[in-house]
Amino acid sequence: MLYMCIKLQSYCLFNNFFINILFMRICISAESTVDLSKELLLEYNIHTIPFTILLGDKAELDGEITPDKIFSYVEENKVLPRTSAINEYQFNEYFDKLLEEYDVVIHLSLSSDLSCAYRNALNVSNLYKDDKKVYVIDSKSLSTGIGLLAIHASNMVKEGKNPEEIVASIEERIPEVQASFVVNTLYYLYKGGRCSALARLGALIFRLKPQILVANGKMVPGKKFMGKHTSCVKDYCEETLKVFNNPDLEYGFVTHSNASPEAIEIAVNAMKNAGFKKVFVTIANSTISNHCGPKCLGILYFNKSN
Repeated sequence: MLYMCIKLQSYCLFNNFFINILFMRICISAESTVDLSKELLLEYNIHTIPFTILLGDKAELDGEITPDKIFSYVEENKVLPRTSAINEYQFNEYFDKLLEEYDVVIHLSLSSDLSCAYRNALNVSNLYKDDKKVYVIDSKSLSTGIGLLAIHASNMVKEGKNPEEIVASIEERIPEVQASFVVNTLYYLYKGGRCSALARLGALIFRLKPQILVANGKMVPGKKFMGKHTSCVKDYCEETLKVFNNPDLEYGFVTHSNASPEAIEIAVNAMKNAGFKKVFVTIANSTISNHCGPKCLGILYFNKSN
């Protein structure tokens, strides 16, 4: 009888463990700098916490204020709005709320070389260290470069993978993220202290549209294109797909800050012609738009030989 009780108890413990693993509720999370549309956030069940945009004394939330409002403010005031990363208190409240619904949170953060948000999220995650409820990952990317990883993570959740498998897979794919864009004006990078007055002047004189690459978590200059905006977008797409020429063709992004319909169409067609099965078109939220300026456009995808 005692043997039967012990056996039954062991079976129940094993069965409960199996059920907990099988039905573990895993949340995929990111900051608003993931730049996914509301439709994509809903489709892939990705939660976000917003950066704050400061227009003078007025605070706005990234994702709610539009890039148009940012550009109008700069035009009128000749200064950039300030962006404020999520602090530890905000992350603490955010993670606590998510954990009321989920067992585990996997949070993808804007590159630690571009913002203190990763450090703040990581510090807060230590509060949950014993239970291993919050994992914080430095994406080493921005915008839909983070979106690529978030959708990959969401798909793994749907496949029933456990948190450790998902985190390991994300970290393995971070070096594969090809994130780049071509800017239409250097004014915003200049105002933000990311380019010199001389570089801006040269770009104006020679009608240069520089490519910006995200490499090892940092923004670095790439090739320069000359001419009108649509021609530069075409050349940029061709150059990017030529250099990063071993893409994962499942899905990719065309992300822009109010680029023209013609420029968007050129980029989408370039990716479709390269064989991408899904091309998501998204508008950069205000934090990213505030740094790259209007009519900036990028194509972003996993590149397996990166």
